[in-house]
Amino acid sequence: MTLLDLAPAASAPAPVTFVHALYPLVSAEARAEAAASVTGAAVEPADLEQAVWLRLLERLAGQGPPVDPARWVRDAVRAEARRARRTTRHERPYRDEAAADPAGCPERLALGADERRALRAAVDRLPGRCARLMAAMLAPGDPTYREIAGKLGMSQGSLGPIRSRCLGCLRRMLAAEVAAPELRGKER
Repeated sequence: MTLLDLAPAASAPAPVTFVHALYPLVSAEARAEAAASVTGAAVEPADLEQAVWLRLLERLAGQGPPVDPARWVRDAVRAEARRARRTTRHERPYRDEAAADPAGCPERLALGADERRALRAAVDRLPGRCARLMAAMLAPGDPTYREIAGKLGMSQGSLGPIRSRCLGCLRRMLAAEVAAPELRGKER
């Protein structure tokens, strides 16, 4: 549906005739005026065209067709270009607004929190020393092996092999709970 479809039935031929007759002129004027903006305030030709068509249809509905349509189009395009440049000059970017960080988007934050909760729940279900060892290794302070061994009362040399067995157990546990992603492409 276009604006022409919304025009009253009695005035239907006039807007259609004007649109078809003035389309090349409006398009050319809008492109020329947009290209002439040397002030750095860029104006899109399509935006100018749309604004001029809207003004023309409003005029046709209220006052009727302009006496000199070509002159009216040129004046309307220039007026809309001035209005657009003035608006652009007065717009200021937010100073505190940083570029959007894709890692900080709400969806990724929610998914990351959900994954951490699932991992913590799986770690809590590990048998024996594994739950305590993995919880100590996932501590937010990023403790060293010496600190973990002292906290758990184990020898520092046994942490690596126990950790490896615990990770294998965790891996098997999570593989049983989470469906593996489907293969993509050709299977061999």
